[in-house]
Amino acid sequence: MPLNNYGVLAASAVDSRREGAVDSPHYQIELRDAAGTHYRAAVNVLSAQAPSELLYLADEDFHHPLLALLPETAAGWTPLPQGPGRANLDFIRGNLFDRAGMRPIPPNVAGPDNDLADKLDHYVQRAIADQSALVYVFGQRFGPEPGVKDKVFGFLPGNGVHDVHMNQGNSGPYVRDDGVWQDGGLLFRFPGEDRWVAVFLAFQSQSWHTDDATGHTVAEVGPVTDTGAMRILAALANPAGGAPEAESVLLINASPGPVDLAGWRLADRLKQSCPVPAAGPLPAGEILRVPVAAPAQLGNSGGQITLLDDAGLKVHGVAYTQEQAQREGWTIIF
Repeated sequence: MPLNNYGVLAASAVDSRREGAVDSPHYQIELRDAAGTHYRAAVNVLSAQAPSELLYLADEDFHHPLLALLPETAAGWTPLPQGPGRANLDFIRGNLFDRAGMRPIPPNVAGPDNDLADKLDHYVQRAIADQSALVYVFGQRFGPEPGVKDKVFGFLPGNGVHDVHMNQGNSGPYVRDDGVWQDGGLLFRFPGEDRWVAVFLAFQSQSWHTDDATGHTVAEVGPVTDTGAMRILAALANPAGGAPEAESVLLINASPGPVDLAGWRLADRLKQSCPVPAAGPLPAGEILRVPVAAPAQLGNSGGQITLLDDAGLKVHGVAYTQEQAQREGWTIIF
């Protein structure tokens, strides 16, 4: 079943602490919202299942349509019902990042800037030092616990967010936490720099092909397409001229061999899809322009484009913002 109380915390970072517990170490962040309520974000830095090192990715110039859906102030906790169309994170369906960029990283080792705690601390300390900065923590809420002090920072009542990582495609006892549109993560907003930084974490034991309803791992049938082979290179989301618009997407075969695109499809943010026309295997290094046909469409207010193979599994995905789509006739480069 999905998480019981998924949502996003918008608050200011005020303190942090590293934990050295062997069984389940966390990087702890103390935050405070505009009403003065304190929270603790417990961020896993080590998995209880092998391989133990988490997968980590940081995007220091993050752009995505979901940013326009977030509170602009330290508004505290906002529940997010399961499903698309809100600020929910979904590492697979939301096209938030390229998972090929995720790297395993040790939790806490000697030396500077060489472990997950160091990486997290870099952004958290920047947020603490910048009074205008906001931190958005996605995950499952715990508390408030009346009369019980927080076990790390001592504020009263105990209150916070955990499961700040991918929450689908789990194995073993953690399958119970599977769900879609309920992944955890950290977003840092630095208004003075006009910049958003995103940090995403996943366990190496988790699957990247999950059921659209349950978030459980999907059994793979036949060979799995190499996730680096076919890429979405660019898109014309707002063609010049009136309707009907001739929207299109450029694909590139980045692999050293041909790729058979028979049965492949392009899907939009609402999962409406159209076929990828293929007269034959696409040779290595070649580019293919795919016309976007109904019912799929690329909205001018921001959207997502997902490339699916003949088994319906995601091969690559991108997202674009309203700002990127506003310039009529311009092709968006990913």
